[in-house]
Amino acid sequence: MKILIAEDDATSRLVLERILTKCGYKVVVTCDGEEAWKALQTENSPPLAILDNIMPGLEGIEICKRVRQKDSLASKYLILLTARGGKKDMVTGLEAGADDYIGKPFDADELLARIKVGERVVKLQKAFRP
Repeated sequence: MKILIAEDDATSRLVLERILTKCGYKVVVTCDGEEAWKALQTENSPPLAILDNIMPGLEGIEICKRVRQKDSLASKYLILLTARGGKKDMVTGLEAGADDYIGKPFDADELLARIKVGERVVKLQKAFRP
């Protein structure tokens, strides 16, 4: 499965990329929200995205809102990854359209387990799509 990483912090971006490629995922890496938004709209864009919530340009929450407003992107599985770990922030992110919310620092095993959930959801959506 192809996964989009949208992370402005170079170290976090590299860690995510290494974890995912080591597990056999194809990774598309972006450094800011605008670049991520463009990547999500391309043909054959990744069905799953890990979005940092706080990025230059567009924040992850704004990307979630935009994705959910666009029918052609409705099946994207969106994981917000953020240092904002409070309950209110999580609720705001989920209400904006995120499918999952992970606080930083994250545990690699937990991240991978949540990605597996996303994979199952994406496969089910494809199976039931007319």
